[in-house]
Amino acid sequence: MRSYRVACTTVLAVSGFVTLFLATQTKPSGSSAGSVVAVAPMVEPRSGHSSTLLPDGRVLIAGGMRRNQDFYRSAELFDPTTSRFRKSGEMNMARVGHAAVLLNSGKVLIVGGWIGHACTDSAELYDPSTKSFALIGHMTTRRGQPIATLLKDGDVLITGGADHDSPGGIASAEIFHPATQAFEAISPMHSGRISHTATLLKDGRVLVAGGRGDAVNISAELFDPKTKSFSPTGNMLTTRYKHTAGLLPDGRVLVAGGSDERDWNGNLSAAEIFEPRTGKFTATAALHASRFKLPEQAVQLPSGQLVIAGGSPLIELFDATTGTFEPVAGHLDASWHFMTETLLKDGRVLLTGGYANDDRATDHAWVYQP
Repeated sequence: MRSYRVACTTVLAVSGFVTLFLATQTKPSGSSAGSVVAVAPMVEPRSGHSSTLLPDGRVLIAGGMRRNQDFYRSAELFDPTTSRFRKSGEMNMARVGHAAVLLNSGKVLIVGGWIGHACTDSAELYDPSTKSFALIGHMTTRRGQPIATLLKDGDVLITGGADHDSPGGIASAEIFHPATQAFEAISPMHSGRISHTATLLKDGRVLVAGGRGDAVNISAELFDPKTKSFSPTGNMLTTRYKHTAGLLPDGRVLVAGGSDERDWNGNLSAAEIFEPRTGKFTATAALHASRFKLPEQAVQLPSGQLVIAGGSPLIELFDATTGTFEPVAGHLDASWHFMTETLLKDGRVLLTGGYANDDRATDHAWVYQP
């Protein structure tokens, strides 16, 4: 199998045979981890798209691609009361690998991504009241697959991604100010990063971990919104990118899965936990399934458990009280990569799209029920 280069000239290119797994709703004996079931499909098959919970409980699905160079401007809305998707306007440009984040105003900021063979610095806002998108200007640099993190003051930290001049991720970062709709360049990260994670901590700082620059990173760093700067923290135990991370109820951060330099041949089951008080990572139990190309942020359920989805047919829950992963009942029908997971207001989790072992996206969607 070939892995895609982390650059703006190539988005997603893989080859191989799709191994399908029949979905089951049979709950494993003794399992209390809930179950995953299929729901009605999306309007369009998508991978590399975004999925954002809106204030009214619906979910905005935007952009992504059907397959290489077949990108979407279109968007759709998932209604949790009917478990169905409907069209909802179009972005001003077709994009894949963009970042989306809900602002305190209730609008959704969408930035960057690939448009054709190039990265873009463009940004737009989705207004749920009009179901429309409006261009609002440009970031300070072009970014394919950046990460956008809503800070406690309502501003948005945007980190890394790829541009035309970097074979891996870039180190630059910026802040979006919703009040003025302006982007502010800030001091760069200490490492170039793409396919990294950025997790908001309880004290308002942001843990940035892993990703790829000139090589796959083992390093992590902390962003301090008071100084608008990054400082190194302890290294992870495992070099990884295309992994997932999630905030635990006690303020620690789980980092799990991903891949090393071998990409498709280096999928990881290893997991570790970051302790903000010490700045160190410690090992925890491994995943039941090695996986990569995961959603950047693992959903935290009302119970405090984290949902790990994507890169495998198996859905798992991490429980910080036991330090272990437990498979849920039911499976996805393939190892969908670059799918999305979104916590709904009723405590369920919406899972959408992705691609398996070729570049063709799926329109399949599922709901995890605790």
